[in-house]
Amino acid sequence: MSWKNTQQNSFADPLVIEHKSLSELDDVHNIINWSEIEQTLSNLYSSKTGASAYPPIMMFKILILQAWYGLSDEALEKQIARDLMFRRFIDLSLSEVVPDHATIWRFRQLLNTENLLEPLLEQINHHLEQNSIIVSLGLINIIDATVIEAKQSRKRKGRNGNNTQDPEAGYEV
Repeated sequence: MSWKNTQQNSFADPLVIEHKSLSELDDVHNIINWSEIEQTLSNLYSSKTGASAYPPIMMFKILILQAWYGLSDEALEKQIARDLMFRRFIDLSLSEVVPDHATIWRFRQLLNTENLLEPLLEQINHHLEQNSIIVSLGLINIIDATVIEAKQSRKRKGRNGNNTQDPEAGYEV
């Protein structure tokens, strides 16, 4: 079975105005080693007959978005149709048809049948952990543990003339 060519840009794709909200997932996308995951998924559709299927890597990215944003299959289908950031993350052109909720469900079932879903999700989590990225429902946080010297605040006097700060706190002039 061949895969659909979903990465070819349409005439409409260059007309999308670049906005910072569209690139929110770009850093995460660039951290993950997709070729390693794509290699794992490459043998899923081995049949030479039948209609073209969506690329397995794109379908797996869809499942990742579903997990990160806590969406049902139906809600995910609608979100991909409406959200340019989701389309950008999964490499789906504006002119391409969005996979329907049944297609998403069948792909998840296929990964479960092949015992690939859990190991692939562990791979993604490993890539994210190596780069200090925490993903919680609908929110991606990149942790930067850079130590920055903070400016200490000076003593302040309250209404009665007493220091308002902790007397055990140190301050050097």
